Amino acid sequence: MGLVVEEFAPAPALRGVVHRAADFHERAAPLQRLESPLAGVVLIVSLGPDMEIDGRLIGSFVAGVWDRPTVTGHRGEQAGYQLYLDLIGARRILRVPGAELGNRLVDLEEALGAFGAELTERLRDAADANERHDTAQRLLATRLSEDHDTAPEVAYALARLRATRGAARVETLAAEVGWSRRHLTARFHEAVGLPPKALARVIRVEHATLRMRAGDPLGDVAYAAGYADQSHFNRDFRELVGCTPTEFPNVQDMAVAV
Repeated sequence: MGLVVEEFAPAPALRGVVHRAADFHERAAPLQRLESPLAGVVLIVSLGPDMEIDGRLIGSFVAGVWDRPTVTGHRGEQAGYQLYLDLIGARRILRVPGAELGNRLVDLEEALGAFGAELTERLRDAADANERHDTAQRLLATRLSEDHDTAPEVAYALARLRATRGAARVETLAAEVGWSRRHLTARFHEAVGLPPKALARVIRVEHATLRMRAGDPLGDVAYAAGYADQSHFNRDFRELVGCTPTEFPNVQDMAVAV
């Protein structure tokens, strides 16, 4: 069967909170998968056997932004419904600041309480991927809250980091919003889950992996991702992904013994 993924756009009410959704099912030989960095928050409702993430078995969960290597896996089958949430907008559903999720994996019921249990039950009862998506979007829309706690200065800094693919300097961002570097770093970390300099590295490497999957030469990828030299690119890539750029195409999926 292999990996089957159906992609969905978010409902209008959830735009700015949910970037995209995916329903997935995989049946294959047991494997481990080296995951690329993602400048976002992931919410997965498990529809099958527990997944393995960095050696931990877990069902439904929420994961904040990570700046270290991550290995996922399964013992022959996995299925779920996955949401890719905005780093700031996620708070309107999760109702906690990013600092409580940065580099963390949290059980869905622990994160969302009774709502997490209801969401999981309703999606497991759905007949197919389309019904799961429609059900999830309706339920999530009812949970939306207003977010009055994220400062516009933080939102501006995040938008600038994305627009420059992580190239904007923290000093420059702080000057543009009228804050000190220290104050911006603290407020940004609290809202997003990583300080701006760390998130900039994630954004650069995330962009690089997309270009590499498209088949672009490594030299062009490093330059487009904002690296002045290949050695700096190789170092950041290894620290965030867990392998060198040259190794990356060959180690994304690794068979495991059972």
